[in-house]
Amino acid sequence: MKSKLSHLLLVSFLFVITSAKSQEYYVKSNLENLEIEVGEVFEPSTYAVDQDGKPVSCPQIVYYNKNGALNSDDGISVSRRRGTIKGEEPGNHKVIALCLGLVDGWLGRDFDVKVSYAKAKDLSVKLDSDQVFVGSYVQPSYEITDNFGFTRYNANIKIKPSNDNIQVDALNNIKAVKSGKVTLTFSLDAVETSIDLKIVKNPIKNLVLSSNMNTARTGDVITFRTMAYDDKNQLISDLPILYSYSGESFDKSNTAAAMIRDDGKFVAETAGNYLITATAGQRSTSIPVVIYDRGIQREVINVGTGLVQERHTSDFWVFEGVDKRDYAVSGTWGADGTTYFWDVTDPAQIRKIDSIQVDARTVNDVKVSEDGRISVISREGASSRRNGIVIIDTTNPYDVNIISEYTTNLTGGVHNVFIYQDHVFALSNGERFYVINIEDPKNPYEVGMFEIGEKGQAIHDVWIEDGIAYSSNWKHGVYIIDVGNGVAGGSPSNPVVMSNYSYESGAHHATFPFKSKSTGKFYTILGDEIFPQGIDLYSTNETAGFLHFVDFSDIDNPEEVARYELPGHGSHNYWIEDDVLYVAMYSGGVRIVDISGELMGDLFRQGREIGHINTGNPNGFIPNATMTWGAQLYKGHVFYSDHNGGIGSSKVLPIKPDNSRINEYLDRPRLID
Repeated sequence: MKSKLSHLLLVSFLFVITSAKSQEYYVKSNLENLEIEVGEVFEPSTYAVDQDGKPVSCPQIVYYNKNGALNSDDGISVSRRRGTIKGEEPGNHKVIALCLGLVDGWLGRDFDVKVSYAKAKDLSVKLDSDQVFVGSYVQPSYEITDNFGFTRYNANIKIKPSNDNIQVDALNNIKAVKSGKVTLTFSLDAVETSIDLKIVKNPIKNLVLSSNMNTARTGDVITFRTMAYDDKNQLISDLPILYSYSGESFDKSNTAAAMIRDDGKFVAETAGNYLITATAGQRSTSIPVVIYDRGIQREVINVGTGLVQERHTSDFWVFEGVDKRDYAVSGTWGADGTTYFWDVTDPAQIRKIDSIQVDARTVNDVKVSEDGRISVISREGASSRRNGIVIIDTTNPYDVNIISEYTTNLTGGVHNVFIYQDHVFALSNGERFYVINIEDPKNPYEVGMFEIGEKGQAIHDVWIEDGIAYSSNWKHGVYIIDVGNGVAGGSPSNPVVMSNYSYESGAHHATFPFKSKSTGKFYTILGDEIFPQGIDLYSTNETAGFLHFVDFSDIDNPEEVARYELPGHGSHNYWIEDDVLYVAMYSGGVRIVDISGELMGDLFRQGREIGHINTGNPNGFIPNATMTWGAQLYKGHVFYSDHNGGIGSSKVLPIKPDNSRINEYLDRPRLID
């Protein structure tokens, strides 16, 4: 019950309407720059100051432990009865202090709290090899276990060599400088361990560096390979090679920018001339490559709009109806439970054709079955406190009708749903999903349930393809689950976990699986959702976060290889087709991104953006305030929903935009002497 309460309070905080009056006050607390130890209990002291800096007492102070978007932070525990916080796990954590009752809205502030590691109990050090060449650097890996059993992999470790065959600088870089044997002693706190190392003369006489391409575009991944030979021209295998680059941009106002990995994979963000260098000890060799601009920009035009003026819009879905015409359904947020149905057969003339109103404040998600006959919508904020899902007959989208409701185990609210092969996967209270059989939509019934079973578990989204569910679980990342594919023995009634991947921000909000047509690699794209300042319902909002591209080609060893990050804008929902990504970047609109070829590094900086759509509407609920919720490519048009404007359609043209005269003022009157 405590975890649910924390979750609900945090949601309330994030979605609070910010009062203008609250801007006159500022929260201060002894939580600022706080550092405590595991097990230590700290009593915060928090108050407000007015615009003149005068302290003002808060009628009530509430503290939250926060991780990412809607997660509590297990590294800090908060006693609401005592008003104290306790260090539970080492690391950097967040605590929110809220001052209640002083202003119309809630007045709060985030504080970073560091929980220190205890003294080391065990130190383990590993080297790639017990032999190294003169002139090479030694790169140890560490595993440190403290007295509470927590593990970390880096610290300010002291390194002492037994002789001058090794040099250790102030940053703990270890370089082999002379042939011979040496013992390296590593120590932390009162724990130490030693490793013997043999330093030998570099046998390399010649290095040969090659690549699979000598010209490429920004964003293209080039693979470099290095062969080493001794003085008898014999190949030397298993050598550690250090790769580096230098470069000069074609654009003299810009700097050459790229990245190169230890395995020789290189990708450039800036067009220009680059020199790639391979180094092994005191031997090195270089080859040049030329990188050209990716040149993929296309003109994107607005085609049609389905205006929603009186309330916020949430998710949407475009589908082909039983009559072979094209339709869409869209939900509403923080309002009165209305769902709209649209005829989008002509994307330039989007027409509202029907609506359904249910007992809810928010219809956050809407989905339609593959045959177009059934729509399922989610409910949150019902006056009866029995939320659940509503099943709608969409055989005739001009006259839709409610078939049934289903609320068992879903009364706490359903944020997202997915329909797959006569089953609805419905999120329950932000903690787990239930699987509901709708073969007879008048009589739905539960057949299965999935939860990760972790402390502080939270779920935002589930997506199904080929009998595999991709469950987005905030700080616990994505879970890949067999729910009918059979590859792991799973079914709708017996979901079976196949793999999991999480990342540090704890803000994993949505997953889209993607098999690259150009490379055959399988990725999951994991999107963040972060509102650093909470949400103001009647104004624009700051958003943050980005898309994480995780290579799941080896499902047991997923690897995060690339990102798409639009500076100043966070991500929401997205769609992929034919190696093109259509992503709703909230205040950044819909961004259309080329994700063909091998993916590595920062895709935005590589010039992979084909174009973008500004979805703000001058007549919207908040005029001209772009807040794109989702995007869907459908029959050649890019459809979208905008939180402040409704739905719309755009088209990517097969031609580049002409920006050659963009700075000219063609209608400017001439000045006459």
